[in-house]
Amino acid sequence: MQAEIQAKIESITATIELLRVHVGYEAAVARVAELELQSAEADFWNDQAVAQEAMREKNRLERQLNMITSLQSEMDDAVGLIELGEIEGDKDVVAEAEEALAQLAVVADKRQLESLLSGEADGNDCFLEIHAGAGGTEAQDWAQMLSRMYSRWCETRGFKLQMIEESAGEEAGIKSVTMRIEGENAYGWLKTESGVHRLVRISPYDSSARRHTSFASAWVYPVVDENIEIEIEDKDLRIDTYRASGAGGQHVNKTDSAIRITHLPTSIVVQCQNDRSQHRNRATAFNMLKARLYELELQKREDAASDAAAGKTEIGWGNQIRSYVLHPYQMVKDLRTNVEKGNAAGVLDGDLDDFVEASLAARVGTQRV
Repeated sequence: MQAEIQAKIESITATIELLRVHVGYEAAVARVAELELQSAEADFWNDQAVAQEAMREKNRLERQLNMITSLQSEMDDAVGLIELGEIEGDKDVVAEAEEALAQLAVVADKRQLESLLSGEADGNDCFLEIHAGAGGTEAQDWAQMLSRMYSRWCETRGFKLQMIEESAGEEAGIKSVTMRIEGENAYGWLKTESGVHRLVRISPYDSSARRHTSFASAWVYPVVDENIEIEIEDKDLRIDTYRASGAGGQHVNKTDSAIRITHLPTSIVVQCQNDRSQHRNRATAFNMLKARLYELELQKREDAASDAAAGKTEIGWGNQIRSYVLHPYQMVKDLRTNVEKGNAAGVLDGDLDDFVEASLAARVGTQRV
């Protein structure tokens, strides 16, 4: 069997194993059997809502299990045909089976990515916040570079960007920016980008041309669907108005139209200044707060279900996820998955897919090679 074909078989096998881990294959099989028994009971449909939810769960698990079984079966059939064709010297049979295997590899990759984007809120749009770290102009310029990187990545995927809030830097760059990103599985793709990003370069703002290290943080959280209820009490909020800055014409700078909302129990702060209307900014900021609280709840659930949760910490300046080195060599390295690329300029121009896919795969216990 040719080395290329053997590599495809190993790749498909690895994908099937990843899917088994993600679904929790044995537990899913047991759960389907349990739901089968429940649905056969005489009083199963007495509570329509509970019964329908159980059937939805059963159908979802069966689809996932059938997908894995189908991939395994089709791969076994193709491998069997290749081996048979090689024994009998039938090149046509071998070629046909190899083509089927190549097509199956494409399907397997698609199923793998779909499985990685099957979380509760993965299909939602999202908010992306970027904040400059300590270091003044250096860090603020780095924050703007990150903002451009994610904007370029969104453009290549056909995602829509809406600027919610931007605070300009003192001399250059930005202190912070908040964007709303709309597109298929926007939150699912970007959720692992939350964390601290580190830049090493020769500073364009240093007359001595010394090497500087700068930090900026990214925070990604899902836009909350209207059907999801998030309880927020007025007594838990502090709402401040302030004069908007930046683009927007003369009017935006002459009225206190910008809104800042602080959720006192969690210390979460959101702000919006993208509209001239204070009421619309308030509504947008409130939706952002709901999204942040929803993301916090999702994180709690994920931590509770993860064996590694005890060792995890809240995102802070010490929790770096990726390093971008522009001097004395060029390299971008993800500190969680060890994926690295030498084309730092390409990454900063939005070429993030390898990092995103690897970090998503790592969430279910397997690193993408």
